[in-house]
Amino acid sequence: MPSLEEELFPSTPGKFKDRNRHFHRCFASTSTMFLWALFLIALTASYLCFQSFMDSGNRYFTATWGGHHWEKNVINSAQIHRSHGGMSVLVTGAAGFVGSHVSLALKKRGDGVVGIDNFNNYYDPSLKKARKNLLNQNSIFIVDGDINDSKLLVKLFDIARFTHVMHLAAQAGVRYAMENPGSYIHSNIAGLVTLLEVCKNSNPQPAIVWASSSSVYGLNEKVPFSESDRTDQPASLYAATKKAGEEITHTYNHIYGLSITGLRFFTVYGPWGRPDMAYFSFTRNILQGKPITVYRGKNRVDLARDFTYIDDVVKGCIGSLDTSGKSTGSGGKKRGPAPYRIFNLGNTSPVTVPMMVAMLEKHLKVKAKKNFVVMPGNGDVPFTHANISSARKEFGYKPTTDLQTGLKKFVKWYLSYYGYDQGKL
Repeated sequence: MPSLEEELFPSTPGKFKDRNRHFHRCFASTSTMFLWALFLIALTASYLCFQSFMDSGNRYFTATWGGHHWEKNVINSAQIHRSHGGMSVLVTGAAGFVGSHVSLALKKRGDGVVGIDNFNNYYDPSLKKARKNLLNQNSIFIVDGDINDSKLLVKLFDIARFTHVMHLAAQAGVRYAMENPGSYIHSNIAGLVTLLEVCKNSNPQPAIVWASSSSVYGLNEKVPFSESDRTDQPASLYAATKKAGEEITHTYNHIYGLSITGLRFFTVYGPWGRPDMAYFSFTRNILQGKPITVYRGKNRVDLARDFTYIDDVVKGCIGSLDTSGKSTGSGGKKRGPAPYRIFNLGNTSPVTVPMMVAMLEKHLKVKAKKNFVVMPGNGDVPFTHANISSARKEFGYKPTTDLQTGLKKFVKWYLSYYGYDQGKL
């Protein structure tokens, strides 16, 4: 008996003629061919449906937000656990330096906290993931998402009904703006507007506290910097986006009745800080025996900064939330005037960069290899100095940590986090 292969593909022409007549007889009737066509169509349709199901499943399983379990985490994290004056706060940029500290402080006193962060790679994302783990250990849920995702923000407000927003998500850094200007527009302007749009349409509207920057003072030479000083001479794109943010938030306050407080931070430092900041990168390079670049202004004048310890800034953020007042709009319609405020959060005691380096050398017990360079035109300013009288009057803001003490705490954290043997230093 011939094999199936011989039946379909005979080795000689003669065999092929015989088998060919037999093959055609199998499909001679129209009904048989119609049935085969139906079978092939059904098979194709089944395959396409299966592919569609698999694609949908993959999208579901790779989604970063949504679903019953996700919603339950948001609800639990937003729950208020104190009886009087508690608030439910959405913290943007919660895996960032200031955001993680503010989130922990709010949760510690019993407020509900839900964080959102996109974990971008502006600096080492592993540090952000480590902060996230710390927040998770304290029952704070962090949503992996972008503030430009309006659908995500609407979903969060539908689930949690936040009373306040602490908006700290931003593209930071003065010099990086020369490399990637688009990221500053995306985060600091477009992201801000997306968030404000969702907030103004919420019912009830939340009160908003957000991070502006001391950079808005730009080329201002009057010291100390006061909130009433001119801020129309930005020295960097970063500063310009923060100034634009102040104008945008004023507009939303005026038109939609959103309660808005802007905070101008002055060189925040401390444990869990940002690796792109000078004190952080200096510490890393000193320990690795690498030289550090210390910028100087014109005529060899040392740069000075109003370094502000993270715990003091956190107190200012929480004080701002506690005194923010209420938004007056509902569903995008203003029903009366709402608070609009701007405050400096600084230390009021500027320290020169060489003095800061000397303090690091003392705490690290290692001498730095210093290269002094004239400051290039990259957006940096020669000095910052905060007048904090408004914040002191409004919510009792009073910084208590000097740079020497704050750097000591930072160095202790740095050595522990990066696994240095402190006994050998």
